[in-house]
Amino acid sequence: MSTIKTSKNAAYTGIFAAIAASSCCIPPIVALIAGVGGSASALSWMEPFRPYLIGLAVIAIGYAWYAYLKPKNEDGCCEVDAKPKWYQTKGFLIGITLLAGLSITFPYYSSIFYPDNKKDVVIVSQSDIQAVNFDVKGMTCASCEEHVKHAVNELEGIINVEASFEKGSTKVEFDNTKTSTEDIEKAINSTGYKVTDKKE
Repeated sequence: MSTIKTSKNAAYTGIFAAIAASSCCIPPIVALIAGVGGSASALSWMEPFRPYLIGLAVIAIGYAWYAYLKPKNEDGCCEVDAKPKWYQTKGFLIGITLLAGLSITFPYYSSIFYPDNKKDVVIVSQSDIQAVNFDVKGMTCASCEEHVKHAVNELEGIINVEASFEKGSTKVEFDNTKTSTEDIEKAINSTGYKVTDKKE
């Protein structure tokens, strides 16, 4: 196999691994745009493999650059003057590297894709304010948190929502004359994640 072909294959392996590394975080954005909440957690099972996929992406793209930059053999003279194909250019490798970087870091900036749907709530009585902590199974990254917060904020009477994938929980403060814990649980479950317990 030629060095050029090896470099191309390594680059493709790298970009595939980089996209796969964030595949657990991409479905919530797609689900929000498409309005299909239940599919949001479809690839959350891939989260434990994220460090390995990132490692594979870095190694593969690093090797692609190595294969591209290493000195060429003088005796392979036949293709010296031939115009390189698009996948043999430095621009292709730069593009693949940037795309891989954007894919790997996607969970850290995915929140920009969620519109701010928090509403101003008029509180008639402090006694109507209730805070409930929901244990939520299936959240694996910041994108999952944003998806849950967005779904809950669609309800009336929501004062504040704090979701944490690390703790596997969502704390909701709300006006219980305008919405209920059952409505909030349904909103969270509609994202594809699952409420396993709730407590005030």
